[in-house]
Amino acid sequence: MKNYLLAILLVCFTSVAMAQDVSYGVRGALNISNLDFDPDADFENKHRNGFAFGGFVEFGFSDTVSLLTELQWSAEGGKDEDLRADYIQLPIQLRLSASDRLSFGVGPQVALKTWKNEDAFSTFAFSGVLGAEYMITSDLFVDARFSFGLTNILDEDMTNSSAKNNVIQFGFGMKI
Repeated sequence: MKNYLLAILLVCFTSVAMAQDVSYGVRGALNISNLDFDPDADFENKHRNGFAFGGFVEFGFSDTVSLLTELQWSAEGGKDEDLRADYIQLPIQLRLSASDRLSFGVGPQVALKTWKNEDAFSTFAFSGVLGAEYMITSDLFVDARFSFGLTNILDEDMTNSSAKNNVIQFGFGMKI
């Protein structure tokens, strides 16, 4: 199994190294996030409005295919103070261009909690990300993303319920 994982990593790094076009940039976004509890919460579960910011690197493999990697900080969770969680996230999206200005992406996202030491949230979270980006100019863009939680973000030792974080982001960025 380790040999297969090593081979996959080698192919990924080789593909990234062979990228024809590399661009860098910064991005900020407004978040609308909420927690999906199982079983349903017995309290009022309102969404949280927050923000995200970070930097990215995009590796272009061809005119239509690229790989976007980003490191961002994001304020997520619910509106109530006890339901808030902030994360450092690493979304990775495989992107396909529909035109010169419009592209779509999909991929995984790994997150590390950056909040209180002793709360009900687990340290790591794993999500899937879907997104669309529209280039306003050759350097400026707007985008929208939906991040859907795949893992329980609550610490299983501290609570007997589970929750998944779902986030909609509306972003604006600049390629440098």
